[in-house]
Amino acid sequence: MHDRKPLEYAPSASGPRSRAGARGGHLSRSEHPAGKAVWARQRILAVFLPVTAVLYISCEALDPRGTDEVATSMAVALRLLPIAAAHSSQLYLAGSLSLLALGGLAVSYAAIALLVTGRGWVIATVAALLGAVGAFAGALFNVLVGVNLAAAASAHMTQTAAARFLVTSFGSVPAQAAEYVYFVSEYAAPVVMGFALWRSRAVPRWLAVLFTVGLELAEAMGSYGPIVVLFMLPFAAAMILLAVWIWRAAARPAAPLHDTVPAPSTAAPDSAATSLRTSSGS
Repeated sequence: MHDRKPLEYAPSASGPRSRAGARGGHLSRSEHPAGKAVWARQRILAVFLPVTAVLYISCEALDPRGTDEVATSMAVALRLLPIAAAHSSQLYLAGSLSLLALGGLAVSYAAIALLVTGRGWVIATVAALLGAVGAFAGALFNVLVGVNLAAAASAHMTQTAAARFLVTSFGSVPAQAAEYVYFVSEYAAPVVMGFALWRSRAVPRWLAVLFTVGLELAEAMGSYGPIVVLFMLPFAAAMILLAVWIWRAAARPAAPLHDTVPAPSTAAPDSAATSLRTSSGS
């Protein structure tokens, strides 16, 4: 009689523990908090790409003609100051937009690197670091080119004193270091990132080429007026298309996440119950 008592407590396949294990074995992306966080962050980063394109194109189109030259000598500075004085408000606006555009470009590089998760992910990471460093150095350098030029032109000082201030600012060691880092990184980062996208096949290869060529062309634009918008359209198209790919990648379902504690097996209790019945029958 006592041999049959454990049968009353033998777990069955339809028991509560098995149902809990079946429910806890897999969690969909929408049910898992980490999946929601990654999904939201990727889509926020995707929005940066088209916003950056708009800011970049706007600052280049608004930049007064002839003000993108570096004041390396008194003659150049004296030539820049009258132009800056006539368009100081426009120069302030263009300089501010350039700072925002470079900040957005640094974030955009990190967002694009998220697409490369397989082959080429190391190259994409290096490209994102190059882009971030270059954007930071570019922001420092553009303060001297745009904001400082507008401030010197609108200040109540003689043109000679303003020109000397500009030449001294551009000739300083921090300004020279920022200039060199900026120009090396801004042309190297698009090539490295384009190669990473090409190698990984995370996006169509024509899109990797469009991004590289479009960004290189956009960075080569000077203060030529609104006509630069036409030359920067390939860059804008590449950024919009990459944003779409990042947005779609965030919407893809993640692989099922397994619990650390596996669901209990239903075969073992049934085998135990059978062995108990056999022993009690004997």
